[in-house]
Amino acid sequence: MDLKRLLFVIPLAVLAYLLIMQWNQDYGQNVVNNPAPEMAASSGNNDNDEGSALSAPTDSNGNAKPIQDDMPAGAEPARSSNLIQVQSDVLDLRINPNGGDIVYAALFGHDQALDSNTPFVLLSDNNVRSYVAKSGLQIEGHSGRIPFTADQNSYQLSEGQDSVNVDLHGSVNGVDIIKRFVINRDDYAVKVEYLIDNESQQPVTARFIGQLARDQSEDPTNGSGVGMHSFLGAAFSSPDENYSKVDFEDIRSGNFQNRDVKGGWVAMIQHYFTSAWVPDADQQNLYYGSVDNRDRTVAAFAGPNQTIEPGQQATLAATLFVGPKVQDRLEAVAPHLELTVDFGWLWFLANPLFWLLEKIHGLIGNWGWSIVLLTVCVKIVLFPLAAKAYKSMARMRKMGPEMQRLKEQYGDDRQKMSQEMMKFYQKEKINPLGGCLPMVIQMPVFIALYWMLMESVELRHAPFMLWINDLSAKDPYFILPIIMGGTMLLQQFLNPTPPDPMQAKIMKMLPIVFTFFFLWFPAGLVIYWIVNNSISILQQWFITNKVLKEDAGGGKAVKAKG
Repeated sequence: MDLKRLLFVIPLAVLAYLLIMQWNQDYGQNVVNNPAPEMAASSGNNDNDEGSALSAPTDSNGNAKPIQDDMPAGAEPARSSNLIQVQSDVLDLRINPNGGDIVYAALFGHDQALDSNTPFVLLSDNNVRSYVAKSGLQIEGHSGRIPFTADQNSYQLSEGQDSVNVDLHGSVNGVDIIKRFVINRDDYAVKVEYLIDNESQQPVTARFIGQLARDQSEDPTNGSGVGMHSFLGAAFSSPDENYSKVDFEDIRSGNFQNRDVKGGWVAMIQHYFTSAWVPDADQQNLYYGSVDNRDRTVAAFAGPNQTIEPGQQATLAATLFVGPKVQDRLEAVAPHLELTVDFGWLWFLANPLFWLLEKIHGLIGNWGWSIVLLTVCVKIVLFPLAAKAYKSMARMRKMGPEMQRLKEQYGDDRQKMSQEMMKFYQKEKINPLGGCLPMVIQMPVFIALYWMLMESVELRHAPFMLWINDLSAKDPYFILPIIMGGTMLLQQFLNPTPPDPMQAKIMKMLPIVFTFFFLWFPAGLVIYWIVNNSISILQQWFITNKVLKEDAGGGKAVKAKG
């Protein structure tokens, strides 16, 4: 490159970098202002409030029989609201006594934003987002939500306590009901129980209903920019299908088929976090989806009807999980719930990669260096295949003058030149596609790593070193993608120049194209690619020099001409 061109290219590159930085500052942040309210929306005493229905179909094909919800679609509650606050070491919950719904859930130990010291809000009901976990009893002969009272308006897991119970008291037609929330230490699973005492003179039929209701707001943890995004929607599990994702649009358009199965669970999943209702695995449960009066998408289950005779007691229960998508925790709550950590269609590669990454992190304690060592392990496993490709590329590079001679000799006759090239490749035992083999081999690994690194909440807000404070987010200064592009460019110098001019131009453009796409990729993934390219460069350099020394006298075709 001459001096004039260089003086033109360098300012242009600097200008492009500054433009990207400004775009990132203006549009590249996905910041959602969802402050932790003192209380979520509640009135609790206005029977005329426009609310959403807590309902369940009569069967898998029947119509819904609604139980009216008095929760308004209102704004931020006042401090004087009658919501009940419950805090454990990992959860901060708000419970609406009118019905006993959890209308707010914040997760201690997971910041809303990096270094914000504000817990991440998963469930909330305000002007920013409406996403709540509802539960109720569908009682024959009763409509509307059950109003509850509590002995106190706040509960906290104290030092030395393993769990805290929150009892809400209510009564319907002579039936005493206690709605109990059991929150254990270091546990995101909340057990919800209805303790029913039938003091009336008539039998009572009741069923447990659990709903997850969410509006159409965006996922607050899904980053912006180029690349694939994590799934936002509902998920169901049954004995016939361990894990099935359902788009909100399918539920809203009525395309979701209700399921009447034994056991199972229902969840709403998003990037890094999930909520899920898990009923008793031994009972028959009806799973359904709908749209409520507030235009929220509802994914829900309804337990079986249970009849309580006069003077008898019964307990209806289910478990609500609200927390991060940590596989061990999810697996402990329900079978197959860990599948909400969605590694995509290459899960069979991503799962062992994550297992190995986790083991390495257990030894060194830094997720960034764990990714580096994981990359080294992957390269060691793939080295035998890569070595064959690098040997083929080295021979092609060495035979460059002979291929150039053939090109000059048969340049005007492309068919003849192709025939002579194939004869030349056969004599020299060169695979012209061998140089593509490393890329083909590592692409499935790359895609699996992409999903694994993107889905792993363990990497959220995990620091590496220097300016990289969050491995799950893009490099704020785009330094890592530029380094990655430099390693790709260096690799091209080691590769033989393709005989086809168009192919050669495409190969020269690849570092620029990849650098652009990698600008918004998670820093952890870019680190993997940099280390991968760096090791590949060392491997290719070593093998190329070895081939050149072993074949110092030239190839068979060259010797034959001599």
